[in-house]
Amino acid sequence: MSSTPLFIGSEIYRGSSYGRWHPLRVPRVSTVMDLARALNWLPASQYVSSPRAKPSTLYAWHDTDYITALTRVADSQHATPHDITRFHLGTVTNPVFPEMFTRPATGVGGALLAGELLKNGGTVYQPGGGTHHGMPTHANGFCYLNDPVFAIQSLRRNGAARIAYIDIDAHHPDGVEHGFGADPDTLMISIHEAGLWPRSGLLGGSDTNLNLPVPRGFHDDDMALVLDTLILPVVDRFKPDAIVLQCGADAVEEDPQSHLCLSNNAHWAVVRALQNMAQRYLVQGGGGYNPWSVGRLWTGVWATLNGHDIPETLPENAEAVLRALTFENNRRGRNPPAHWFTTLRDAPRHGPIHERLREDIQTLRKIAGL
Repeated sequence: MSSTPLFIGSEIYRGSSYGRWHPLRVPRVSTVMDLARALNWLPASQYVSSPRAKPSTLYAWHDTDYITALTRVADSQHATPHDITRFHLGTVTNPVFPEMFTRPATGVGGALLAGELLKNGGTVYQPGGGTHHGMPTHANGFCYLNDPVFAIQSLRRNGAARIAYIDIDAHHPDGVEHGFGADPDTLMISIHEAGLWPRSGLLGGSDTNLNLPVPRGFHDDDMALVLDTLILPVVDRFKPDAIVLQCGADAVEEDPQSHLCLSNNAHWAVVRALQNMAQRYLVQGGGGYNPWSVGRLWTGVWATLNGHDIPETLPENAEAVLRALTFENNRRGRNPPAHWFTTLRDAPRHGPIHERLREDIQTLRKIAGL
């Protein structure tokens, strides 16, 4: 078991974009790589370049007809009406773009590799992973493939019988739940905004599939309560051989796609608390649509996994990475505050605990048998 965390990345994330108007037009993984290197946190010995999954490999989760269509549309850069209606390819949310196959296939390749690297234990960070909406038969919610599903499959093939999947993205992981929601050897816990697309994941579930929709304005103190009274005791009782944390960055206050009010400190606290609860630990990315907040948060995840001290003020070369970012066609990018350039850590966002949240946690604790 290696005590040194490994970072799975790829240069494909630097040059690819879903299009000028799409929420995923912003750079994310490349920003994390550049910031981590500027801070001397990503030596070559810890960096692993992600392989790309072959179409035949994807049949372990996705239907053959869908993968055939995805590769054809990617090659031709044209989606037929049938592709749009049956496979959801060429839609506003799942557009046609040059890397529409190679980019998600790289995410799956990294997820499969993570399971292999964790065979004997350790920690792996894959910020390019976390596409938790992908369905077997179609693209869904910006996700053409479902790499968390492949990560769970790979971990299981490599010796992890019991796997805990924790998802703190602002959106419910409907694709992962489709695959493992009824599997007694996979614990699923999702913390997501109530009423937000895809509007699944209503309060409840089973002892191994717990959904907690949280209210608008959900803040750091709320998340601390959820972590201490729900996530940690449920994971501890389950005794997983591996933990997969989908660490979507769209639940922070600055993100344009949700209405939650977390600071990045809340995410880092979850990352830290889960790190020693299983022999194998995989942290993936996910949502995140403000280039500054997602880059800062995910770089801080890597610092947390390695035990690095996060500086109060970034050095000049790291600040230059953040100053080079732009956020076109979004009001939040017009006058970015200075701390988006000069720091990684947000100011904590405190507040009174939402009373409904207390009630919902108690409901889930009873379902989990606590």
